[in-house]
Amino acid sequence: MGDKLLTKIAKPYLIGAIVCFAVLAVLFAYGHISWKALLPCAAVCYVIFAIIVRFVLRSGVIDTLTAANGEIEETLRYSVMHNPFPLCIVNGEGVVAMSNDGFREIFPQAKILISTMEELVGSEKMDTLKNSDASVFVEADGRIFRTLASYVNKGVSESAILYFLDETQLRDMKKLYEDEKLCYCNLTVDNYEDSLQASPDETRSMRAAAIETLIRGFADEVEGSLLRYRSGAWLIVFPRKHYAKLAAGKFPILDAARSLETDADFPTSFSLGVGLGATPAVSEAYARYALDLARGRGGDQAVVKSLESLDYFGGRVQVIENRNKGKSRVMSHAIRQLIADARDVFVMGHKSADIDSFAAACAVSRMAAVHGKEARVVLSSYNHSLTDVYQLAAESGNYRFVTGEEALKLISAETLLIVIDTHVANMTDEPRLLSRTEKLIIIDHHRRRESVIENATVTYMEPNASSSSELVTELLQFDDETRRIDKLEAEMLLGGIFIDTNNFSVKTGARTFEAAAWLRMNGADTTNVRGWLQSDMEDFRQKASITANASFSPNGIAISRSDGEHDNAQIICAQSADELLDIKGIRASFVIGATKKEVVISARSLGDLNVQLIMERFGGGGHLTMAAAQIPGATIDEVIKKLKQYIKEAEGENK
Repeated sequence: MGDKLLTKIAKPYLIGAIVCFAVLAVLFAYGHISWKALLPCAAVCYVIFAIIVRFVLRSGVIDTLTAANGEIEETLRYSVMHNPFPLCIVNGEGVVAMSNDGFREIFPQAKILISTMEELVGSEKMDTLKNSDASVFVEADGRIFRTLASYVNKGVSESAILYFLDETQLRDMKKLYEDEKLCYCNLTVDNYEDSLQASPDETRSMRAAAIETLIRGFADEVEGSLLRYRSGAWLIVFPRKHYAKLAAGKFPILDAARSLETDADFPTSFSLGVGLGATPAVSEAYARYALDLARGRGGDQAVVKSLESLDYFGGRVQVIENRNKGKSRVMSHAIRQLIADARDVFVMGHKSADIDSFAAACAVSRMAAVHGKEARVVLSSYNHSLTDVYQLAAESGNYRFVTGEEALKLISAETLLIVIDTHVANMTDEPRLLSRTEKLIIIDHHRRRESVIENATVTYMEPNASSSSELVTELLQFDDETRRIDKLEAEMLLGGIFIDTNNFSVKTGARTFEAAAWLRMNGADTTNVRGWLQSDMEDFRQKASITANASFSPNGIAISRSDGEHDNAQIICAQSADELLDIKGIRASFVIGATKKEVVISARSLGDLNVQLIMERFGGGGHLTMAAAQIPGATIDEVIKKLKQYIKEAEGENK
């Protein structure tokens, strides 16, 4: 159309020019005009002709442009009204100026030149369209639309065309695909055999049937297939569409298990590992990992593993001790074999070592030395309470202590590294040592956390043990070369048990007393141990102040703080939390203090509040009744505020 318009305008001027020059040529030929006047006459004639033509053509051009504009408007209107996609035109004020039937079907309330798009889809989504090239999703008329915008002058004017692409079917297909993915769930009954053995013969089968009925009912509820693959263990495969309901209800089968009638002196509890992977093989692997984590954290809980996260449910009761000496014997043999195959041995505990970590590390290093290997204890720092014990150990000449920096220079690929009293890499005395050798052993009694040290050759984790000292004491008993240990070593191990059991009042099982008895047989003097654990006068006054200034809630929660910075804040807070728990009516205690580097929390519970879960939210850990955390870069007031919120949430989950 543009070429035609140009031709229509230019053609008369071209013809006029030709006619003018033809007439002047004839007049010049017959001598009616001189050659000097030829050009001026031609110019004058052309100007006069052009003026005439301009006035003649002006009305025609206007008519042509008007017609072209009308065609454009009609084409635009037709494309809007008959477009297969719902769309609308928005003017500079953001008001709907034009729309088609598809748009009006989605937004029947929209009024031309009155309704704004912010009213229809929301200001936040319109801001996204204005300020970026991204699309937004709009839900309307029971459907979901991907909305695209084409702005005339983006950032300056709101004039635009908005397109609405119906993706409801795509969303439904995606949801159906996700819903039909398979979840793998490994379920085990904690202490299954012990629970049944506690029942008399006439009710034993009834108790087993009740457990199986509950599990089958759970499988039917989630439309799952059920396979019992060994005594007390089942595999359930079910569609993922049921997972959201299970998570929202915090896996009600955990509560149902505790309510089962039992003849044992402990409730029935389940451990569940659920895997949510992209494929059945991945989901199965996730489920196995999650079950190991659930059992490593003490049982009575569900752990859900997906690509993005790990989620925890339950963990509200203390599962009874379920350990056998056969495992300790096997572990002792495996550790001795690895010691024999190593060039040398390094034993490393956690940062700011306490007596449990220190005693266990010293005992394991002596085990290696007895078997002819050069053994070193990695110790870069220790807490205030360990000063006297460390001095005695150093003076005995039985142990070689090195700092983390020194160990980095001495370790080799043939070195056996034994990590004691922790299984989290960044909590070890020197995390860089972990990557210097592939020969690695972990010995720990804490509940398993997701950030476990990877690729250990042997992992000996027993969350039902009272302390690492107890675990190491059992290992020593099954080693013919270390069945007799010296008095100092026995007393250090007994001190580790004392500290972690609060003088045998928490986390104490039959095996704990057996270990303590064996240490006494090897010369451990409880008087000496008690002397090591005594507080000096300043610490005593600090603990008295913490207890006196504690706040008590009606639901039996005690919270207190230690003002100022103290090098031994961790010990003071732990001992104060123990003392607060001795007050009648208190079922959980939390004490917060600070060192020069970080804020520390010690948490204690009688068992109905899982303090481990609360401390994990601060990046710490521990056990159901005894846990702690260290929080760098925070103030005591900030930590107390968060702590109160976490306690409130935990109490709500327990209801």
